[in-house]
Amino acid sequence: MTVKVTERDDSHKSHEGVAAGIRIWDVHQQDLLVGMFHSEIDAQNYRAELEMLERKSELATG
Repeated sequence: MTVKVTERDDSHKSHEGVAAGIRIWDVHQQDLLVGMFHSEIDAQNYRAELEMLERKSELATG
């Protein structure tokens, strides 16, 4: 499985969010949006947690 973190571009944010300078980090797992964070660190921590759970699941299923 693939987990990736990307910064949301301005075209996918509200005009108010863009004007306020809000940054949003999306976490995708298998091309599905599974989390949104205002902090890149929080997004990366969530990515790492998902990857750890994936590895445990793969080991358990053989």
